[in-house]
Amino acid sequence: MATREHPTAATWLGYVPPADCLKDRVILVTGATAGIGRAVAQELIRHGATVILHGRSDRKLEDTYQQLKKLGPEPSCAALDFDRAQGEDYQRLVDSIEARYGRLDGLLHNAAMLGDRSPIEHYDIALWQRVMHVNLNATFILTRCMLPLLRQSPEAAVVFTTSTVGHVGKAYWGAYAASKFAVEGLAQMLAEELQNTPIRVNYINPGATRTSMRRRAYPAEDPKRLAGPDAITAPYLYLLGPDGRALHGRYLECQPSTTSG
Repeated sequence: MATREHPTAATWLGYVPPADCLKDRVILVTGATAGIGRAVAQELIRHGATVILHGRSDRKLEDTYQQLKKLGPEPSCAALDFDRAQGEDYQRLVDSIEARYGRLDGLLHNAAMLGDRSPIEHYDIALWQRVMHVNLNATFILTRCMLPLLRQSPEAAVVFTTSTVGHVGKAYWGAYAASKFAVEGLAQMLAEELQNTPIRVNYINPGATRTSMRRRAYPAEDPKRLAGPDAITAPYLYLLGPDGRALHGRYLECQPSTTSG
């Protein structure tokens, strides 16, 4: 696996982002209208980044934009449904970012689809294909399309989101787990390919976090026992900002004690 240096976990777990540490950086966050994506986008803006907020719903994007624009540099919105988007939709997004900003300094792949928790023997084939497309294929397509813009940055960061069940297999997690295993492989390949470039690539496991996806996966779980999205943003800012420039091709855990999800 591609590596540059080996900071310890304490480096990012105890990280306190300096004010304006993301100043003048343009960062695209997928799935930015709720949960972890929204929490990270909020902190990026508070620390000086110009954030491109991605989501499927125009209404949710507008609501998020109205809330977050008060916190720092004005964000912009990118509505794109990964389940249905075609090549020209991705190209329009690339063209709009290039026309407005001329480059991309960071890309956080956060959007994902859970699917069903069921045995492989009974997993719906069409649903499997949808989950794999949203979680893996769309992630690949967006990355491929954004690479020319990332190359325009003097120091760019790509962060993929994985999961405990995408790192160690568990029964009944179906297409979600399979897609996250594949995302880790994609991140590792891209990191090797970009080893000698200014673009660094890492992948992060948020762990058990109080989100709507977690609630669907574990309906009987007490959400009060989980960390909220706001509590795990520091490692993301570390990877996307200048302080994380030593990390490349690395797997990070926001909550090392997390054992599932």
